[in-house]
Amino acid sequence: MSTVLPILLFGLAGALLGGVISLRRQGAGTGAVVLTAGLALLATVGGLLWLLGGDR
Repeated sequence: MSTVLPILLFGLAGALLGGVISLRRQGAGTGAVVLTAGLALLATVGGLLWLLGGDR
């Protein structure tokens, strides 16, 4: 599971980033865009921290 989770988090971050782009193109409200971008950032940071924390 420890090798799969970062990949899933990065995949989730990519999907959320695509959602941010789509929301912007559709003219969605700023709150929805910022929330989705924040979730994408959290997923990316989570994946990075999981990889860096690796074998500790």
